[in-house]
Amino acid sequence: MTDSTPINMPVAWNTATRLIHHPYQPPEGFESPATAVHKGSTIFFPSMAAVRNRDWAFKTTYTYGLHGTPTSFILEERLASLEGAQHCLLVPSGLAAISTVNLALLRQGDEVLLPDNVYGPNKSLVEQGLRHYGITHACYDPLDVEDLRRKIGPRTRLVWLEAAGSVSMEFPDLPALAAVCREHGIAAALDNTWGAGLAFQPFALGRQADGQPLGVDISIHALTKYPSGGGDVLMGSIATCDERLHKAIKLCHMRLGLGVGMNDVEAILRNLPSLALRYHAQDRAARQLAGFLQQHRAVAQVLHPALPGSPGHAHWQRLCAPKGPEDQGACAGIFSFVPDASWSQDRIDAFCEALQLFRIGYSWGGPTSLVMAYDLQTERQVPASLARLQGTRLVRLCIGLEHPDDLQADLAQAFQTVGA
Repeated sequence: MTDSTPINMPVAWNTATRLIHHPYQPPEGFESPATAVHKGSTIFFPSMAAVRNRDWAFKTTYTYGLHGTPTSFILEERLASLEGAQHCLLVPSGLAAISTVNLALLRQGDEVLLPDNVYGPNKSLVEQGLRHYGITHACYDPLDVEDLRRKIGPRTRLVWLEAAGSVSMEFPDLPALAAVCREHGIAAALDNTWGAGLAFQPFALGRQADGQPLGVDISIHALTKYPSGGGDVLMGSIATCDERLHKAIKLCHMRLGLGVGMNDVEAILRNLPSLALRYHAQDRAARQLAGFLQQHRAVAQVLHPALPGSPGHAHWQRLCAPKGPEDQGACAGIFSFVPDASWSQDRIDAFCEALQLFRIGYSWGGPTSLVMAYDLQTERQVPASLARLQGTRLVRLCIGLEHPDDLQADLAQAFQTVGA
């Protein structure tokens, strides 16, 4: 064709119109390791019949950019595969995932149960937010299955599980807790950020007495952590195997107007192939440092699920058991320690500030190691969960990708600096 005018483009069109409605489409068949980034608010429909027959729930059609593009659909499907789920939704953060589940499943007069070591913002949402809608809550001891059974009442509609527990790192008997929820017909939602889909499969925790699979009903994941891996993306996911639950959560997701940026989705897709490598490297480094701290005279207790003596270690060992002689089982690269009882809060603060490689900050799973000090005295409601600790002041370490020998030397110099 010698004429430069593309086929089907009227010569009479003005330049602006020609640029917007240019008909060229690139050839199919381009393949690359990178996933294409599809952005858009408006989605074009071929007909009004297609508008009326659009599928808003199961990714067979597109509806509006807020509800997904090919880029976000690909990440959702890969995350569903990672966690052994059938359905997955992306939300702007891990806390947004928690909030969406709560809002989708709870109504006025309902009750939600939380483990006493639950992620703090989840408890704050329930205590300070959902109570205004007539939704009540209670906390149970995560290491006491019978305590959960006792706390379940006629208004209980949702039970949150967490493994390992936030900050104090207790590892619960997840299969037993899930079984109690199943007995009562109550949805069990797990914060699976620590496990990352690698330590265990949340929807396949074991078998029930009748041989049916046993697992949680919902798994949320703060993709901000290990899937992102760079400390630069905020995102969360909600996964389930239950079509009814998925549709209820998807409707709430749509009504809240939740969406994620496709460049952020691209970043997680780019880092997802290295997830297992990073997770296990940070796990190995964390175990080395936890072992070092166990021997230090300034440390009263190390809270790491893989260490014998740490609360819930036997439950971790059963669920995340080594698969062979060279396998240590899986643990996230995060743990806490209780300083000696003689340490004041000022001394703990000075220790955190004396560290050079560990930076003071929240989150984890990125390349930079982090430290944060906590006092659980005002955060816990179940006395038994505090009784297992040799003090309420904790230091949490989130291990990055620095060499563990350098991190160990940094801890040693910080102890020396504060006169430990």
